Amino acid sequence: MKRLWTPAWIARHVAMVVLVVGFLGLGWWQVNRAAEGNTLSFGYAIEWPVFAGFVIFVWWREVRHTLRDRPEVPTSPATPPAAGPEPAADVPGVRRPVRVSRGPAHPVDAPEDGDLAAYNHYLTWLNANPGARPGDYPG
Repeated sequence: MKRLWTPAWIARHVAMVVLVVGFLGLGWWQVNRAAEGNTLSFGYAIEWPVFAGFVIFVWWREVRHTLRDRPEVPTSPATPPAAGPEPAADVPGVRRPVRVSRGPAHPVDAPEDGDLAAYNHYLTWLNANPGARPGDYPG
């Protein structure tokens, strides 16, 4: 329970109380406006308590999450960890395979496009001359 009394958690508790009281107060204000004849306020009279309920839900969920996460306390510090394979947690997750076309992009029997051949020659020259600028291309 000491984990719920840190400065960060005290701020969360205060924020929860302020928000719930504020939302319920706004809901009561809308009930009074609806009683005076403002029909639109009936919807808001329902909406504000729902917001207050949501704040309570999120606060409760965070409290439970914090109480479940217990820091590991070693039972005996003199016991060395067991030698064995690396833990499975270090293994990256399964990734989606990358689909790569294994066949040629154009049919092998087709005549070569002149513009494509010139562009490929230009790219080959740039790759062979890494310090060159594109304006230095002799072609």
